[in-house]
Amino acid sequence: MIAMPFQEVSVTSAPTSVLLRDVSVIATPLVVDLDGTLIKSDLLLETFFDAAGQHPLQAIGAIGALGHGKAALKARLASISSFDPEFLPYDPAVISIIEEARQAGRPVYLASASNEQLVKSVADHLGLFDGWMGSDSERNLSGRRKADLLVEKFGAHGFDYIGNDKADLDVWQVAASAIAVRTSARTRHALDKMHSHAVHLPERTPTLKSWLRLLRVHQYVKNGLLLVPLMTAHLFQLTALVHALLGIVAFSLCASSVYLLNDLVDLRSDRSHTTKHLRPLACGAIPLGQAVALMPVLLATSMAIGWFVSPAFFAVLCGYYALTTAYSFVLKRKMLVDVVTLAALYSIRVIAGGVAIDVVLSEWLLGFSMFIFMSLALIKRYAELAVRLDLGLSDPTNRNYKIGDLQIVATMATVCGFNAVTVLALYISSPAVHVLYREPRVLWLMCPVIMYWTGRMMLMTHRRFVTEDPIIFAVRDRVSLLTLGTCFTILVAAYL
Repeated sequence: MIAMPFQEVSVTSAPTSVLLRDVSVIATPLVVDLDGTLIKSDLLLETFFDAAGQHPLQAIGAIGALGHGKAALKARLASISSFDPEFLPYDPAVISIIEEARQAGRPVYLASASNEQLVKSVADHLGLFDGWMGSDSERNLSGRRKADLLVEKFGAHGFDYIGNDKADLDVWQVAASAIAVRTSARTRHALDKMHSHAVHLPERTPTLKSWLRLLRVHQYVKNGLLLVPLMTAHLFQLTALVHALLGIVAFSLCASSVYLLNDLVDLRSDRSHTTKHLRPLACGAIPLGQAVALMPVLLATSMAIGWFVSPAFFAVLCGYYALTTAYSFVLKRKMLVDVVTLAALYSIRVIAGGVAIDVVLSEWLLGFSMFIFMSLALIKRYAELAVRLDLGLSDPTNRNYKIGDLQIVATMATVCGFNAVTVLALYISSPAVHVLYREPRVLWLMCPVIMYWTGRMMLMTHRRFVTEDPIIFAVRDRVSLLTLGTCFTILVAAYL
């Protein structure tokens, strides 16, 4: 291969921005697509949700650029998002092919419909390409436009191409050989008719386990709080139980839709996290487009079930969705506002349970809920900060806390936990308890049990056994389950 010195080539006639080497080659160039090929992701969706998480109003305003074409939208999102190519989910199989081509002396180019600013960032970060091509603010380098540009530079059938999408069929048609990855069945069939010797890289389809992790099915246990009013009101009727269970289903589906949204907004921070980088969207196990398509389906199904339970329950469900969405976009970055919001979201579940079975909730129950859930929310923040301290990491960028706040956060968590016990003690001392329980004095046994559990949770978190979500830890913790069983036994004994 005979190569000329590296030169930037200004191509005024080309429909897109181009940065190429002026090269005379014998070896056939290899051209690689970016979205869905080199990376197991979509930069248009990534930049939109990243911008939405950092600058919600600007992201909404950027949609207006779509009136000037898709390329204008991409350029606008690229300018307002905090794009970082370091932690993108690169496909190791595609990287391997690129490295083999370079070792064979073949020039390799990155050609993408993503905005030129993003394409350049990826190319510069990897350092594997002899040049790159990307969309500018006026022209979208996709399909036929990309094919025409590549033919202009390398000639018809003068290059090999790796792609993944239906739009790449136009490029494969003028390529010397075709390599495909993550193609749909229809695209694969069309490509095989076009190139009888097309290479299809082996790929892993999303597994059921990945989908369950994406939907956070393990978090559904939190929605068991909707059963609390059923038990505290002693309303043991089949109709009430059915409504409560339907409410749990509605909240679970609604929560999953918000979890998807939250994961899309937090992609960049999740990928740099010690454990969250394994989440299905962050690691590329599930395509972003499928997650985006699933969100409205989950939400619509949730709202339909909520309306069936009752219009009042539907209103509470809408309030929960609005608050948790606000948390995902704004409130989780506000110091202490975030933990108050988390406590409120747990308490809303208790309120929803009361609305589902049409009972009036006690102020004592609501007060106890806010304090105990505030304690758990603060424990969650303590656990996150403790992990960063142990790993020698800097202060979190997506939370308004500093590692130096650990002691204060621990103190507030302990105080809130014991305040919940105080509220419980005041309730046991009130006249209202005598209406529901035959032996209300037995309920006093719950106070030391909950004090023990609260103190133990703080100690277990301090000893790094609680790494993130304290409720999930409690569900899996034998002592916590024993504590819950003891409290239930006390309630039954007082009732009988």
